Amino acid sequence: MKTLDWYFDFLSPFAYLSLGRVEQLSATVAIRYRPVLFAGLLQHWGNKGPAELAPKRLWTYRWCTWRAARDGIAFRFPSAHPFNPLPYLRLSIAAGNTPAAVRAIFDALWTTGVDPADEGGQIRLAKAIGIDLASAGSQAVKDSLRLTTAEAAALGVFGVPTLAVNGELFWGVDGMDFAQAFLADPDLLAAEEMRRVSDLPVGVMRNL
Repeated sequence: MKTLDWYFDFLSPFAYLSLGRVEQLSATVAIRYRPVLFAGLLQHWGNKGPAELAPKRLWTYRWCTWRAARDGIAFRFPSAHPFNPLPYLRLSIAAGNTPAAVRAIFDALWTTGVDPADEGGQIRLAKAIGIDLASAGSQAVKDSLRLTTAEAAALGVFGVPTLAVNGELFWGVDGMDFAQAFLADPDLLAAEEMRRVSDLPVGVMRNL
């Protein structure tokens, strides 16, 4: 069975909205869940997240709320966003990044309106998935997250969620349709216009 890597951060509502599609894919391909620190990717690429620009933050929150309602996905923003995702990323790693653990963490954060900074909530969540919260803070877990984030950046992952299929990267909620089309037709990116835009020259660049 083909194995795909799914890079995500629990911070991202787009990752949560994509989770169901990823789970559906697991019926035909193996999914390797790869938690990464989104802030680390932003730093690597010199970029800002959607929540760091006030108009984009408002658009993002409204769009995600609308999209979830349209698709019938249980959804409620946590009580504060952005939040520090490190405890949750490390908890997932300590749990072996199993589909059940990843789903439980996403649901806890994105369906309840919880305060992500509440340590009591983190402890209860860890207990629910059978993990000692203290073990999630081990150096091995921290190193794993750092390494996976660095590896993702080296592959060209610039945002979350990103699905890696045969060395090609498919980003975002809408990228799931593109990924499935590529899985169905591996020659999709070999089409003439796809090859042309892949090598399109840069016309002008801003001086930042």
